[in-house]
Amino acid sequence: MSCQCLALDLRDDPAAIAEYERWHRSEFIWPAVVRSIRAAGILDMRIFRTGNRLVMLIRVAPEFDAGAKAKADAANERVQAWEALMATFQQPLPWAQAGQKWTPMHQIFDLAACPP
Repeated sequence: MSCQCLALDLRDDPAAIAEYERWHRSEFIWPAVVRSIRAAGILDMRIFRTGNRLVMLIRVAPEFDAGAKAKADAANERVQAWEALMATFQQPLPWAQAGQKWTPMHQIFDLAACPP
């Protein structure tokens, strides 16, 4: 099991940010999206926000394959509709590669690795 951290920006618009957060409440998120996340081997996912910056932490099963998830999502009409809706609120980080939404973050500190 491993953890991954990714970042993304939202459009800097308070109304859009509030709407994005509303879509991510458990009563509004689409069940097909949740099923696709779980089916891919993502065991836990949390998204945090400060200003218009988002940070997503995911804990994945050993068999998790990001490429396989991307392929499955591309074939899932409901997930594609969700992604299109979310894209109306999102903007890539300035250093993101072309077509990249969520940008992986590089871990630079681990308290567990420090001496007691």
